[in-house]
Amino acid sequence: MSEHDDQHTQIAFDVGELPGGLPGAIQAVLMVVEEPVSALTLASALQAPLDEVEEQLALLAERYSDGRDGFTVRHVGGGWRFYSHAAYAPVIERFILDGQQARLTQASLETLAVIAYRQPISRGRIGAVRGVSVDGVVRTLLTRGLIEEVSHDGESGATLYGTTDYFLERMGLTTLDDLPAIAPYLPEADMLDEITDEGRS
Repeated sequence: MSEHDDQHTQIAFDVGELPGGLPGAIQAVLMVVEEPVSALTLASALQAPLDEVEEQLALLAERYSDGRDGFTVRHVGGGWRFYSHAAYAPVIERFILDGQQARLTQASLETLAVIAYRQPISRGRIGAVRGVSVDGVVRTLLTRGLIEEVSHDGESGATLYGTTDYFLERMGLTTLDDLPAIAPYLPEADMLDEITDEGRS
């Protein structure tokens, strides 16, 4: 037996022999993942049929959906993960605001909102909406992995930015279509061009 086979043997297990069975095994994995994990990945790791894993994930999501627990299981960003329940948002907000947790500034949140609703968008257009330079804020959002360079403007050559999958994950969204409907309150593309041009004159 090779060293590889020996290592594999050491971690072999039968989900059915675990105290919580397949549901418990799924919960254990979801507790340690840093990013949402797909049902297929779970099925492969747990050596369990995909349809059974999908069924248990749906049952877990239903089980923790009523808010009696502070967490829930949700399908977000193409995978499954534990999240704090929406009912406890005020608690989480107080903890973050009162604690020493690193958080985005108001300027960063405003800039992120503009990018989310008007992507792909250049720094010039973002600055036109906010009325201030956004170079530093954009660098912060890039560093945190919330936005990324997605393309370049065909005419000006300016870099265009958009949100990332990590942004969707952190916001608890499956797609950008799940964003609240505030986009109508932001300037349209032609108005942004007009504002940007005025700023350069």
